[in-house]
Amino acid sequence: MKLGIYGGTFNPPHLGHVTAARFAMDALGLDKLLLIPAAHPPHKELPQDGPGPEDRLAMAGIAADLLLLPGRVEASGMELERPGRSYTAETLRQIHEEYPGAELWLLMGADMFLTLQHWREPETILSLAGVCAFARTQDDCGDAFAVQAEFLKTTFHARVCTIQLPQIVDISSTQLRERLAQGEGQEFLPPSIYGYIIRKGLYGVHMDLKHLPDRELRACSYSMMRAKRIAHVRGCEEEAVRLARRWGADPEKAARAGILHDCTKYLEMEEQLQLCAKYGIVLDELERSAVKLLHSKTGACVARDVFGADEEVFAAIYWHTTGKADMALLDKILYMADYMEPNRDFDGVERLRKLAYEDLDAAVIAGCETSIQEMEDRGLEVHKNTLAAREWLLSKRKGTSDS
Repeated sequence: MKLGIYGGTFNPPHLGHVTAARFAMDALGLDKLLLIPAAHPPHKELPQDGPGPEDRLAMAGIAADLLLLPGRVEASGMELERPGRSYTAETLRQIHEEYPGAELWLLMGADMFLTLQHWREPETILSLAGVCAFARTQDDCGDAFAVQAEFLKTTFHARVCTIQLPQIVDISSTQLRERLAQGEGQEFLPPSIYGYIIRKGLYGVHMDLKHLPDRELRACSYSMMRAKRIAHVRGCEEEAVRLARRWGADPEKAARAGILHDCTKYLEMEEQLQLCAKYGIVLDELERSAVKLLHSKTGACVARDVFGADEEVFAAIYWHTTGKADMALLDKILYMADYMEPNRDFDGVERLRKLAYEDLDAAVIAGCETSIQEMEDRGLEVHKNTLAAREWLLSKRKGTSDS
């Protein structure tokens, strides 16, 4: 197994880190990559007013997840858990013990690579791992890189790989922290990491979470879910806005409902139940055993109490999973947007998409019936609110036709 080790303060992780990690995975053919935030780096002091180790580990975890390689890329807190300075030689010894027989590769930027012989125990480092050095600019790949590579090979019998990264973000974490404190620099961050910074109030970024512009609200929402879910949430937002314009609802409310509808999707059952207790959500027997039914209710409460969603947006999120009798217009729009956004792919979805722009009630009925049939085919109980939604709409249509 080829195992990459990418250490750093990750304070914060930015697009350059994500690009480097992704490119190294391919260039080296890595089977696994560990992002390891340093607790106390020997070459510099961390800012006293900066985020704690838990936040840096959480942001590194978000960066790892962005590579969309579950099980192959992950953040490790091994240096944060070890007392004292974070020396690379000690980390490599620990990894060597945990992954016996693995071929280790240490990933680093140009500045670190050019001073590697001055680190603590360079001979140990280079005996345990090969070195892959990133060049952020064309200048980095000049004579100094070649001379250093040859020196390490000759002196330490090192395995050395140097990589020119494409489209790399040329900014240091120090520069980025300064720009964030000035209300700038968001373009250098993945949205989900920027959202985490906003939610936690890190690096001097202090915003009123209940009055965020859509861009910042998206970032916060994305920071609360797995990266693989973001495309769905983005698609749901866009579909909800299109449906709102078609049927005369408020596009801005539709957008915010779409942005936030899955904000608690990835909480475990225990966390969902804690939120239910906090917000006084009364659960029926089915909901107490089916975690997938809870995120709409807890997500609505978080959308309202944390992010300032109004009652119309709250209700649309609350009912978007099951539907209910007497659904409001925005309820129907979010229910259908979630069901048929462009990333959805199942038999009959094209028919639903066409129907939603011709007859919204008929589309919701069809969506309910599809859900009911799917649950019955899987031998699972159908939630009573989905049945009630279908019956209410059918009755409503029958009453209209009778009159």
